[in-house]
Formats: sequence, C-alpha cells, structure tokens
Amino acid sequence: MSTKPTPPAPPGDVWFRPAAAGPRNKPRLSREKIVDAAVALLDEAGVQHLSMRNLAERLQAHATSLYWHVATKDDVVDLALDAVFGEVRLPDGHSPAWRDDIAAFMTELRRVLLRHPWAAPLTNSRPLAGPNALARSEFVYASLVTAGFTGPALSVAASVITTHVTGSAAAETVWHHHDETAPRTAVHDHLQRHAGQYPTLARHFPVSGGDWDAHFTRGAHFLLDGLTANLPARD
Repeated sequence: MSTKPTPPAPPGDVWFRPAAAGPRNKPRLSREKIVDAAVALLDEAGVQHLSMRNLAERLQAHATSLYWHVATKDDVVDLALDAVFGEVRLPDGHSPAWRDDIAAFMTELRRVLLRHPWAAPLTNSRPLAGPNALARSEFVYASLVTAGFTGPALSVAASVITTHVTGSAAAETVWHHHDETAPRTAVHDHLQRHAGQYPTLARHFPVSGGDWDAHFTRGAHFLLDGLTANLPARD
C-alpha cells in the first residue's frame, strides 16, 4: 500500500516545534555556533549558496552532525534571520513621542538589513516568529498602541512601517550590488525613445540614484505623516 510523502515543513516551523534534544555527550557544535556560521556564510555568498554541506565545511564538521541541532536548511535560514533581528538595537524604554520611537526603529532596522544584504528579501516570505523579531514587533506595536492605533488599523500601521524599511533596503542592496549608472542610463534612454508612450516617466525618471539616506528618510517622513493624519480620534 502506497503512502503519501510527508509534506515539507513550512518556513518558520522551527519556532513552533520542540527543539531537538541534541547528542548525549557534550557536542563540539551548538545551535549558536551553527547560526553564527550561517550568518557569516549568508553575508558572503547569499541564500543561493547556503547548504548544509557548505555550512558543515565552514564549521569543519560532518554534515550529519548539524542535524542534532537543526532539522532543515529552512531552520538554519529562520534562525539566522532572527539572529539578524537581534542586532536591531532597541532603547531601554519608550520616548514620550511615538513618532520618535518608530523613526528610530526604522533607521536601526535599515542599518542592520543593509549590513546583511540577504535578509531583507526574506522578511516577506517567512513568518518572523523568533524571539528577537517578536521583541522588535512588540516595541513597534506598543508605540503604535500608545499613539492610539487599535484593531485592523494597528496591524496595517505596523505592516507598512516594516515594509517601507525592508523594501527600501532590498532595493538599495540590489542597486549597490551593481553599478547603478549603466542600468539607470539604459532605462532613461529607453524612456526617451518611447516618450510618447511614457511621457511622465520620460520627463521625471532619475538618471542618478541620488542620496539613498535622504531618499529613505523622506519616505519615512511621508509614511509617519500619513500615519499621523490617520490617527483614530480620541474621546
């Protein structure tokens, strides 16, 4: 009698099942060492080059020994991503102005994501349910609740804050990975040749990428102004 294959565990599953017991004798490896090595490997080569074999080679261990601590490559990615979120510094307490809290969080998250170029694209493809990510989400939600957001408006506000940072960091990372000049010039020239079809783009498309820091800050101000304008009326 045939049996159905076991479906692969979804991304983020590492946070929702008990941790492996580990070997009985004192292991040379630990989950922390594996995650540190994974982050370094991801920083150097990206997700496409992460494998349990490559990770084991970096750790000078046998690949099978990794499975005492992590079940799958997805586990490694989720653990590494949460380790990155652990680098996002949070203040000891909330400031009197919720906008200051959110602006500081956005700036700090961007700094960390630019330091680890592989991380930003992953934030929209897997649940951020590790302890470090949840602690940062708790900070953002608490600030927004203080401002007066509740219910669906609260979750939307938190989502657009994170999405602005991750989207901006992902775009900046892609452009910085290549010389911006050639592709931007190619797009600009293409738009000029088809100005009748794309008149507004042909007139306003930026040939230069400009100042990425200023671009991010301006977008953050637009976002915070929009959130402020949509604050629920207080009784």
